[in-house]
Amino acid sequence: MDQTLLLLRSKRGTFYLLLVGFLALTFLVSACEKQSAEDAPKEMLIGVAGPMTGDQSKLGGDLVRGVQLAVDEWNARGGIENRKIRLEVGDDVHDPKQAVSIANKMVNLGIVGMIGHFNSSASIPASSVYHDAGVPMITPASTNPKLTEQGYWNVFRVVGRDDQQGKVAADFAIKKLNAKRIAILHDKTTYGQGLAEEFQKSLKVDPAAGVEVLSFDGLIQGDKDFRGILTALKGKSPDLYFFGGIFPEGGQLVKQAKELGLSAPMMSGDGVIDPKFIEIAGAAAEGTYLTFTADPEKMPHAAEFLKKYKAKYGNELAPYAIYSYDAANILLRALSEAKSTEGLKVAESIRTMKYDGAGGHVEFDDKGDVKKSPYIVWITKDGKFEEYWKPES
Repeated sequence: MDQTLLLLRSKRGTFYLLLVGFLALTFLVSACEKQSAEDAPKEMLIGVAGPMTGDQSKLGGDLVRGVQLAVDEWNARGGIENRKIRLEVGDDVHDPKQAVSIANKMVNLGIVGMIGHFNSSASIPASSVYHDAGVPMITPASTNPKLTEQGYWNVFRVVGRDDQQGKVAADFAIKKLNAKRIAILHDKTTYGQGLAEEFQKSLKVDPAAGVEVLSFDGLIQGDKDFRGILTALKGKSPDLYFFGGIFPEGGQLVKQAKELGLSAPMMSGDGVIDPKFIEIAGAAAEGTYLTFTADPEKMPHAAEFLKKYKAKYGNELAPYAIYSYDAANILLRALSEAKSTEGLKVAESIRTMKYDGAGGHVEFDDKGDVKKSPYIVWITKDGKFEEYWKPES
């Protein structure tokens, strides 16, 4: 065969081989890109946790409703980085061990941020799990100082601390009520006992006030009958008794105290200011003092949130829904601004954020606490909660 013809055929064969190889490579790259697009996460998963069942389920439900409202709004705007946000709900039944279990479950599911938990006794142990996994957490409700005193870079809260709340309660008892003989009760939990201790510390700051702490007693969370401890308390003739705890026990306390003829009013904290307290206590709730933040109904910046929340969930008072709504918006905004789900970047975005939300202006200090926490005193009057007293600025 002619040498020139052989050479042409050889070149043609090489060309065909190169062409086939190029087409195969193009197909492979295209297939990989398609597979990669299919494998890319289509959702961004965040968690919320609290007591979703049991005697405090109302509180957990309020947290979920506030977060869900924020998630729905972000999804209606297209989500984050073209990814829809999905909410995973965890029920810790306000139990520390269950809170750790829920935290591990959330981490294993791949959450990029956590809203919760509600109770300090749940948030503190769970925070270690989120810290080790590099997951930012923002609690809308846990007030025990120990939570942010751990020094974790990933932990934040949008509410105040019990050392702040206890001081306002003590100032009110001394300056407004002029109470001299005060008894203190608590439910032995991280939150309840911690708040009671902060209240007691603040009472002792000014010896000239002449306040006598008659007793500091614990009761069992979940019990229904407190007549024994109340009978002993009545014998001490207090001007006021303080309770550190949650509304199921708080409602029973004032109800049974009234039945026993104990005339001294009860004062408590943010864990009791819920419609369920009035439902449990009935008419005996009248005249109970409670520390909490200002009334959202009187805040212009809360009007839009309240309108949307009531339209979706009804008019029942949900004290912590506004905080979970703001916490969720802070987390989602941080994820959006960081353009990353990497925990350190998201946490840094949270820490440097200046956020104006439904509950007001929020900035965080180096510990993850809000820089300003304006607790005031409320009173139960005519079957409702009303603002009653504000401390001097």
